[in-house]
Amino acid sequence: MDISFLLNGERVALRDVPATRTALDWLREDRGLRGTKEGCNEGDCGACTVMVTDAHGSRAVNACILLLPQLQGKALRTVEGIAGPKGQLHPVQQAMVDHHGSQCGFCTPGFIVSMATAHLNGETGHDDALAGNLCRCTGYAPIIRAAEAAAGAPVPDWMQADRDFFLAEISSGGRAAGAWGADSPPDTAHAPETAADLAQLLAEHPEATLVAGATDVGLWVTKQLREPAPMIFLNRCADLQQIEVTPDHLRIGAGVTMDRVLDLMREHFPSYAEMLRRYGSAQVRAAATIGGNIANGSPIGDNPPPLIALGAVLHLRSAQGRRSLPLEAFFVDYGRQDRAPGEFVEAVEIPRQPDRLRVYKLSKRFDQDISAVCGAFVIRVEAGRVAEARLAFGGMAGIPRRATHVEAALRGCAWTDEALITAWDAWEQDFAPLSDMRASAEYRLTAARNMLTRYLLEDLGGLTDVRKVRA
Repeated sequence: MDISFLLNGERVALRDVPATRTALDWLREDRGLRGTKEGCNEGDCGACTVMVTDAHGSRAVNACILLLPQLQGKALRTVEGIAGPKGQLHPVQQAMVDHHGSQCGFCTPGFIVSMATAHLNGETGHDDALAGNLCRCTGYAPIIRAAEAAAGAPVPDWMQADRDFFLAEISSGGRAAGAWGADSPPDTAHAPETAADLAQLLAEHPEATLVAGATDVGLWVTKQLREPAPMIFLNRCADLQQIEVTPDHLRIGAGVTMDRVLDLMREHFPSYAEMLRRYGSAQVRAAATIGGNIANGSPIGDNPPPLIALGAVLHLRSAQGRRSLPLEAFFVDYGRQDRAPGEFVEAVEIPRQPDRLRVYKLSKRFDQDISAVCGAFVIRVEAGRVAEARLAFGGMAGIPRRATHVEAALRGCAWTDEALITAWDAWEQDFAPLSDMRASAEYRLTAARNMLTRYLLEDLGGLTDVRKVRA
């Protein structure tokens, strides 16, 4: 596959790029840019963080699970490109020196890129921005002090160059460099430009691996040493990256990244957004897509429960046409979804509704951890009684699943402790959880019951956030 992109401000054109070549390996081995480090090689530690810019803006991503074809028409900036062209230090680099934010230094390049990206975007939530960067020796206090010290400094001119390039392309009617050097790819890799092209390609290659953010496929490559073929890269399908807000619905294209979903949910469903703040890390959210998370079909994926509780509809597409189904019906059994050969997820649609959603994620680690239980609740109360209830969970069964017996028990109950008591036995009719390394079956069942208690207490004005409870 032939691709072109900007690397630290300079145009790069590559021919016959292997579909499974990672950006990290190419940077270190082919370009000699070894400031970007290899740590975990699975998107967790952040030592390989680079900055990617396109028409949607700039964001920090993990180079270790970023496949080179995903860079087509984008701008890539490594730690070597964070400093100025004449060796001037970026404000975050100077602040790290001033506040002693580095000891062994292995993790420091990743921190610098994450901090510089947040600085460029005007982000001040440093704990969130750096949740995907791990340091074993310095400790986070001096690093956070450095980020805070640099926050007020102006953005250096050279850090605006990538954005200015894309703005110029868009204003001139260009496609943000999307067509640079895009020769017809061989049968092992494809990069369609539209969802219609994707539907036709998938009809011809129903066995193909679809690559959106590669946060999962990247691990097949780096950890399992797999070389899936053929591969279809979705990053050029702009029509899959659209968000539509109407009086009736929120329609989110399958290619919309989770950082954009987070921004959307802040406005419409803040509790969902708060859960997404803990979804992976900033680097993962910048790459992972909502369609990829759904199509993956994981029983512990954090997106399906709130979407199911909100009554979301899934839109599928193939060369034969389109069809829609309730999202909950998409998950048939463990590892099996209602998706025919040649079909792909095109969009998910959420009906507009009053915000009664609460989402609770329970995991051993607060940030960037797999849920033991994720519960989502939409309960409508009229005249002090439950009129409607939709409860959906991840981690409680082999698929994301509604608690239909609990819902039935709640309907008509007084919205008091009576509801909890009435629904008590119904939980075991809905779920028989497994015990594994994250939680026992008994723990999961107790946690699910407690989440309903929390919803009730919060809805009645109780204080349930332990971080705000004063002794």
